[in-house]
Amino acid sequence: MKSRFVYFVALLSFWFCAGAHAASVRAWLDRNSMQLGETVTLNVEVSGDTGAAPPDLAALAQDFDLLGTQSSTSVNIINGQSSSKLLWAVGLQPKHEGTLTIPALAVAGQQTAPLTLSVQPAAATASNGGDVYVEATAEPRAPYVQEQVRLTVKLYYAVNLLDGSLADPQADGLTVRKLGQDASYTANAGGRMYHVVERHYALTAERSGAVTLPPIAFRGHAAQGNSIDIFFNRGREIGARSPPIELNVRPRPAASGDDAWLPARSLTLSATGIDATSTARAGEPLTLTLRMQAQGLAFEQLPELKLPAIEGVDIYPDKSSTQNRNDGEWLFGERERKFAIVPRRGGTLTLPTISVGWWDTAHDRAETATVPALTLDVQPATGAAASVPQPATAPTIANAPSVAQPATTAASNPTATDESARFWRTLALLAALLWIVTVVIGGWLFVRRRDPARTAAPALEVDDAPRKTFNDACRRNDYAAAGRSLLAWGRQSNPLLRNLGELRACIQDPAQRAAIDALERCRYGTGAAADLGKSLAEAFRGRLSFETTTEQHEAGVLPALYPFRT
Repeated sequence: MKSRFVYFVALLSFWFCAGAHAASVRAWLDRNSMQLGETVTLNVEVSGDTGAAPPDLAALAQDFDLLGTQSSTSVNIINGQSSSKLLWAVGLQPKHEGTLTIPALAVAGQQTAPLTLSVQPAAATASNGGDVYVEATAEPRAPYVQEQVRLTVKLYYAVNLLDGSLADPQADGLTVRKLGQDASYTANAGGRMYHVVERHYALTAERSGAVTLPPIAFRGHAAQGNSIDIFFNRGREIGARSPPIELNVRPRPAASGDDAWLPARSLTLSATGIDATSTARAGEPLTLTLRMQAQGLAFEQLPELKLPAIEGVDIYPDKSSTQNRNDGEWLFGERERKFAIVPRRGGTLTLPTISVGWWDTAHDRAETATVPALTLDVQPATGAAASVPQPATAPTIANAPSVAQPATTAASNPTATDESARFWRTLALLAALLWIVTVVIGGWLFVRRRDPARTAAPALEVDDAPRKTFNDACRRNDYAAAGRSLLAWGRQSNPLLRNLGELRACIQDPAQRAAIDALERCRYGTGAAADLGKSLAEAFRGRLSFETTTEQHEAGVLPALYPFRT
């Protein structure tokens, strides 16, 4: 009987181990879009079964030319646990343009998910017959200000490169971010086979108007003839430059409203942690998490997530969590923030609607992301109706036990008791008087012995460079430089300022607030007003007129810990 039980346990353990190490498969392409004549790599990976047979690729022959397959195996041991992977890399060259489908492939008893590949027509600017050349394409060519422009740079070379450097794009008025990793493949251009290195960038225009992206240059050395001596042969110098790209940056449309300008491909706003089934009780916190994600915007461009004041509720916001990520073509900015919501009393709690306006660049129209309102029933606080217990009544002398006789004796001699109390009160009064005299004398000696030269508070050293830079920018009508120097000027008093909008909210002088509005309209609107530089210099001739919050910061007073508490 015991041997049967041991056998059953061993069999069950083997079954669990086999299930834990069952093979898993996945497939992916090194890129999802390409041009006809280029190649793409299909990767098929098996985890947990390094002896699996290669996948059957016969179904791909209808749409692709198979260029060969390479395989590799890897084994990792972490904390005593081993894992193995088997990878096949298959080179594919599409036979025609369009949206091609790679069907599910059977591997190790599993099936991969189907994949799609977008194949565009071959580029009109095919190879000029040279050994190396650079192509650069931008989409869209007429973006809105602060909208993402997708820049693709391709280096074509048909020689053996010994070394080389492909410059990153740079232009005044453009913010450049590199997206993803470089892709390498081969392409047939103009009847000649080339190796291709492809890069992607996200460009953001800081102002409206015409912007020129200068040529992107490549410099390197190629091997002489068929020589492969890379140690002593420096080779011949080669280089190429892409044509310049013209962008016509459009200003913010009037239909976008007055809120934060958010030109995005898509934008979502969601709330989690609280729903209609949540249980609420007075005095107990509820955690609400707000999350905003935008395709085509960095998180620095997204507004801070906030909750409006709610009657009868205390709101405690947490620090925001932010990140930027990309999928190789698009930039995704994310903001997330948690709020502790504490009802003060029982009854009905209504969380209001939260809305964020944004501009849909895919359809060129205004949109609104909304979290609908939510109503909860709040139960009274636990123990709110319970009565407070009264202290027990002290026993009378008649009810006192016989062991309390000494107290009775003391009470029967009121003269001795009064004299003793008077003595202790006099002693306590004298001790307090001596303590006060000691404190006064000690303070007087401390002030007298202190160096008067050191008692004066040091003057606040303020760097006057931002003010001078701002005035210089106003004189030459460089409004982008004026905005940057004005923000640097304001950060001397409030280092937490992130943009001119937050600086304007801290300014008390109406003339200075109006000047900031005019500067913002000039940078992101249709153009500059007459004599704007002179008006800006006149408005900020004196110091920045901050409100009380900034003055408290200068005086060393900490801001409120929970600014959203009602």
